[in-house]
Amino acid sequence: MIAEAKTLVVKVGSSLVTDEGRGLDAAAIARWAAQVAELSRLGRRVVLVSSGAIAEGMQRLGWTRRPHAMNELQAAAAVGQMGLVQCYESCFRSHGLHTAQVLLTHADMADRQRYLNARSALRTLLHMGVIPVINENDTVVTDEIKLGDNDTLGALVTNLVEADALIILTDQAGLYDADPRRHPNAKLVEEAEAGDPKLEAMAGGKGSALAKGGMLTKVLAAKRAARSGAHTVIASGREPDVLVRLAKGERIGTLLTARTVPLAARKQWLADHLTLTGRLRLDAGAVKALARDGKSLLPIGVVDVSGNFARGEVVGCVDPEGREVARGLVNYSAEETRKIMRRPSGEIESILGYADEPELIHRDNLVLL
Repeated sequence: MIAEAKTLVVKVGSSLVTDEGRGLDAAAIARWAAQVAELSRLGRRVVLVSSGAIAEGMQRLGWTRRPHAMNELQAAAAVGQMGLVQCYESCFRSHGLHTAQVLLTHADMADRQRYLNARSALRTLLHMGVIPVINENDTVVTDEIKLGDNDTLGALVTNLVEADALIILTDQAGLYDADPRRHPNAKLVEEAEAGDPKLEAMAGGKGSALAKGGMLTKVLAAKRAARSGAHTVIASGREPDVLVRLAKGERIGTLLTARTVPLAARKQWLADHLTLTGRLRLDAGAVKALARDGKSLLPIGVVDVSGNFARGEVVGCVDPEGREVARGLVNYSAEETRKIMRRPSGEIESILGYADEPELIHRDNLVLL
C-alpha cells in the first residue's frame, strides 16, 4: 500500500532529531534529508512534519527540564525554530532541494478560508518540488488553540493535502499489543484497520518525558488520517533507510489501513476541527436519523445545548450517552437553539420571529464520526 503512495506525509519525533534532548542531531537530520531526497528521485512528493523546536530551544537556553509556563514554552520554540530550520535547509540544499518552513495552528485549520489557503500553498510547494517542513507555531499558540502534538498535526496535514499515506517515525518498532517496556512478551501488531477501538486500548499510556505524544496519539492520528483515505505506518526511525524501504514495498513496523471511503474535502474540514464552540445532545431518534438515514438535524431532536456558539460555527452532536456522533455548521446561535430545541421546525418563526432554515444543521454541512 505504501509502495503505491505518491504523496507522503512523514512525521519525525523529537527523540529522533534531538539526540534524546541533547540538542539537534545534525547527522540524523542529514540522514532524513538523504532519504527524502531519494524519495523525490523516485517520483514521490513528501511533506515533512518535524518535532524538535522546543527541545532545541531548551538546549540552546541551557534548560534541562521542559517548562510548563506557556510564555517559556513559546520562548523556547522561538529560539529552537531557528536551529531546526537552519539544519534542515542546509541538509536538503546538499541534495539540490529547496525547503519551505510552514508553521500552523488550530486557527489555521478551523477557519475555512485559512484552511484553503494553507492547502493551496502546500500543494503548490509540492508541485514545485519543494519539501515543506511543518511544525506547530508554538511561538504564538495557546492551550485554547493548540493542536496538541505533532502526530495530530501530521494527520491534519495528511488530510489537508490529501496525501496517500502518513508515516509516523518514533523510537519504538511500532504498535505492540502491550507495552514492550513492561511486558517482554509483547507482540508487534503488523497490520490492523485504522480506527479499530482495540488499538486505542493497546496504545494507552504516555511517551517519554521529552516528547508530548505517546503511542495513543499515533493510533488516533491514523484514525484521523484514514478519513481522507490515507494509510498510516508507525515505525522505528532508527531503522536504516526506513523511508526508502517502505516506499519500495518493504513491510516495517505497524501498518494501519484505511478502509473507509475518503470524505469530501468540505466534510473533511469539519471532521478536523479539534476545538468545538458547543455541543448538542440528541435523543435516540435524532441519532438514528443522522447515522442510519442520512438526514439533517432538526431542532426537535435536540434535548440539551452547551457552549456559547454563533450561527455558522462548528458544533459537536452527542448521543444520549455523551459520545460524539457527528459535527457540523449550525444554522442558529446557542441562545436561539435553546429556545427552539424540542420544538417542530414549523414553530421556529413563531418562537424567534423569523426562520432562516428549517434544519438546525443541514446534512450537507454535517459529517458523521
